[in-house]
Amino acid sequence: MAIIAAVAALVATVYGIAITKLADSHGGARSTPVSAATTPHVTATIRVGRSPSGVAVAPDGVTAYVTNRADNTVSVIDTATGRVTATIPVGVYPYDVAVTPNGMNVYVTNDYSNTVSVIDTATGKVTATIPVGNNAQRVAITPNGATAYVTNGGGSYASSVSVIDTASGRVTATIPAGKAPSGVAITPNGTTAYVVNVGDNTVSVIDTASDRVAANIPVGNSPEGVAVTPNGTTAYVTDNTATFAGTVSVIDTASGRVTATILVGSLPQDVAITPNGATAFVTDYDSNTVSVIDIASGKLTATIPVGNLPQDVAITPNGTTAYVTNGDDNTVSAIALK
Repeated sequence: MAIIAAVAALVATVYGIAITKLADSHGGARSTPVSAATTPHVTATIRVGRSPSGVAVAPDGVTAYVTNRADNTVSVIDTATGRVTATIPVGVYPYDVAVTPNGMNVYVTNDYSNTVSVIDTATGKVTATIPVGNNAQRVAITPNGATAYVTNGGGSYASSVSVIDTASGRVTATIPAGKAPSGVAITPNGTTAYVVNVGDNTVSVIDTASDRVAANIPVGNSPEGVAVTPNGTTAYVTDNTATFAGTVSVIDTASGRVTATILVGSLPQDVAITPNGATAFVTDYDSNTVSVIDIASGKLTATIPVGNLPQDVAITPNGTTAYVTNGDDNTVSAIALK
């Protein structure tokens, strides 16, 4: 054993490879080499409820929240241990989730209930249920925490965006959107909301001061998710272009034009950007992977295998971990980014 330890130490020193000890079948320890490089990789698979969809991480990074569509619940994950610490009942078919900037409340869209559940993070209980439009899809909260924007897919009804005053819990405006709005993201300065319209291949640009659509930007086919870089200069939109190849449209927020189109995996769903603005992570629903994009070069730098039918992705505020919901596995993949 002393010889093995010495060899392991030598390998670690010369080649920069860390040696991780794992339990063997006899209860002892065996050594497995793990690259010290910072290539993103899955470090844990966390079992949650049935058909997980949305995921959000609290501002302090201590907790992650996951919506379970088939169970009508939200799983609360302790990010330090990777364990589910609570399961909270919400509305019917909860789709997306967002945490307020102060970490005090969680907003959950309930697709089949046409409502938003508001959870008090201190008690883990629903404190309010807010009626919104038909088929509530995605939710984003302004950086000052004052307003939540909810996309309503519409179904056979009119598509819209509900604007919620978080202090009163009331809908203060309903904004007509494109056909079947889904993803929504707000710029870091809070002045603009970007709403992805699946049904007409556009992104609606909403002025949050007037709550009016200022522009509509054509993107790829069946756009689904959207994220804005921390400096607010660029928006990334996932396009479900085809079964075997998806794309990401890169929008210059100043001009409102698509400046690049990046090939990713099949049927890309969601996109998240690291806090330092260097990297974008895209869930490839039909490829069971996450595509990693270097923002500076606009190139795909890695593809990470995850669970079956990855849906949404969220990154911790310190940029060390990404959480991906796997809709067909009833799991969440934790990906180490550093």
